[in-house]
Formats: sequence, structure tokens, C-alpha cells
Amino acid sequence: TAALLALATAAPASEEEGEDEIAIPFEDKLAACAACHGEKGDKPIAPDYPILAGQHESYLAHALRAYKYGRRDNAIMMSQIQALEISDADIEKLAEYFAAQASPLTQTIAN
Repeated sequence: TAALLALATAAPASEEEGEDEIAIPFEDKLAACAACHGEKGDKPIAPDYPILAGQHESYLAHALRAYKYGRRDNAIMMSQIQALEISDADIEKLAEYFAAQASPLTQTIAN
């Protein structure tokens, strides 16, 4: 009964404290990137969207951080990063993923 009394007299949690937030899975964040840049970052849906595949990992991470912290301006990218709750850890994973993909711009020269 002491436990019930404690529960009954406890102050209600605020909305911020009381609601459990559901984390957005990384796969959903990757899918959001793929919606505009292609599954592997090699087929953007518009000619002015960049090819991400094969870019340097550090460049991609730097660009995403710049969007996240407002140092680079693009309404679509900034809203996506905010809506998807892209963390710094997500940025590293996204940069690693797209950097590891083969770029369609790479050409092999046969001798």
C-alpha cells in the first residue's frame, strides 16, 4: 500500500518528461535520402540534386553538419534533417554509406 500511496501522491509528469519519444529508425532516414538522391545516391531525381555515391566521406559529413547547424542553406535539406531528427551519429553513418557506393561518374579506362 505504501507503493500505491506514493504513486497516488506523485506529481504528474510534464508532457516533456512523460511522453516517450519513438526514435526514427536509421533505415527510414536512409530511405528519405534515397527518395531524392537514389537508393545508392547515384540517381538523383532532379538534375540539380547532387550525386552522393562515391563522394568523400568527410565531405558528405561536413555538408550534412552544415545543413543541420544552419551554416549551409537549403530549405529541403534543412527541413529533412530536422524532421528526421538526424543525429551526428546518423550523419557519420550516412556519409559512410554513400561514400562506399560506386559513383556513376567514375570511368574505367581500358588499355
